[in-house]
Amino acid sequence: MKRLFKIAILLIVILVVVKISVLSELDKDRDTLYQVSILNGLLLGDYDGKLTLDEIGKHGDFGIGTFDRLDGEAVELDGVFYQVKADGTVRRMDNRVKSPFAMATFFNTDMEFQVNQQPDYLSLQNFIDSRLPTRNIPYAVKIEGKFSYLKVRSVPAQNKPYQLFSEVTKHQSTFEMRDIEGTLVGFRMPNYIQGVNVSGYHMHFISRDKTKGGHVLECAIGTGLAKIDDIKRFTMALPQSADFYKLSIPVNSDEASKGEKNN
Repeated sequence: MKRLFKIAILLIVILVVVKISVLSELDKDRDTLYQVSILNGLLLGDYDGKLTLDEIGKHGDFGIGTFDRLDGEAVELDGVFYQVKADGTVRRMDNRVKSPFAMATFFNTDMEFQVNQQPDYLSLQNFIDSRLPTRNIPYAVKIEGKFSYLKVRSVPAQNKPYQLFSEVTKHQSTFEMRDIEGTLVGFRMPNYIQGVNVSGYHMHFISRDKTKGGHVLECAIGTGLAKIDDIKRFTMALPQSADFYKLSIPVNSDEASKGEKNN
């Protein structure tokens, strides 16, 4: 009996240690931004999917990005991935689909405040900036509210040979919405991240009924609540593909938008 008791105690100790270890790893992810590829790779036309949504979802329940072959805008909210297609329709995505560029984190609110009566996107950004303790770390930004105006975009799936992103956006679909409730999902990145990502704000929108959305170009908010999550760590999964290896990647995204693949 004593031997069985000792074995039982040992097993309990092992289980507790394993549980603590797992929880510790999960806690690490709680303040980590996980990114698939670099922005400049996408701007240069590297649109082939890299990682599945299932894999990305292991690193966050909140995020943005795009899909294989640049097929629309991605919004991840509460652990669910939505695709905003070029025709404006929204659908829940199969987690086996791959993404060439994505950002995800487990969203935990570190601060929140009202963002009422912001007449345009720049005013909204400036207002949020005025409330942040520093601009030198990334933030996940969630804004739930009623928008008096929104202008969003999406792009259609591309076929090889891929054009530069700057050429693709010349044929983007744009949609205007008025008096609509929904959520802005995105990130504010520090200036030093330019090229790896985009400095400043990158926001996508999803309507409350999950039928409308897209990459935010302009917005005016009537009443809303901003929730901010501080990011303390940044992890990036670099592509393992011949196309990415052959890219000639410049220092900043302005150059990247004009760049060409290195043949």
